[in-house]
Amino acid sequence: MKLKPVSMTDRGSLNLYLFVGVLIAVGAVFGALLVNALSLEQQQSLSDKLAAYFGGTASNAPAVEGFRERLFFHLKWLALIWLLGISVVGSPFVLALDFLKGVLIGFAIGLTVRHLAWQGVAVSLAVIAPQNLVIVPALAVASVSALRFAYYIGRERLFLGGGRLLPPLAAHTGVAATMLLVLAVASMWETFVVPHIVSGLARWIS
Repeated sequence: MKLKPVSMTDRGSLNLYLFVGVLIAVGAVFGALLVNALSLEQQQSLSDKLAAYFGGTASNAPAVEGFRERLFFHLKWLALIWLLGISVVGSPFVLALDFLKGVLIGFAIGLTVRHLAWQGVAVSLAVIAPQNLVIVPALAVASVSALRFAYYIGRERLFLGGGRLLPPLAAHTGVAATMLLVLAVASMWETFVVPHIVSGLARWIS
């Protein structure tokens, strides 16, 4: 029996991309609404941290160190998606990570808008949106790769007792490695460009 390799461009994958995208969007809406569920003390504490960030007092870490921190953060997220995919049984948690990513983005936007009112919309578009237009698709591609790999292994290796492990594993790993390069670009933007944008916006806000 000739086994069909895992494809990232077939109809099933497109449906997965759509599902993951909707899941992240729902998470973002939930995260934005979550801001209203915080107590007044929690909202004030987070608002103070946000004010410190725009005031330039949140962190004095060197740019190179900041880049390593951001890249390592994205690497951990990406590695977890990769590991959950190859574990097969942990693959549903990939969707949980996608939802959580949406929640974090939505929460950040919701908090910014709540703290800065209408100016928060402009700040969100300038500071939060650009890198996430790269990060979210990269994680979505890695997630679909993980889910497709888990499906292939579950169907061909466990149920049908056949199939080759190395080619789909190499493909899944290659996708993760490529997405890491994409996330490195996003990390560079977060480290070397965003602080200058924040500095300019801080003067505008004040």
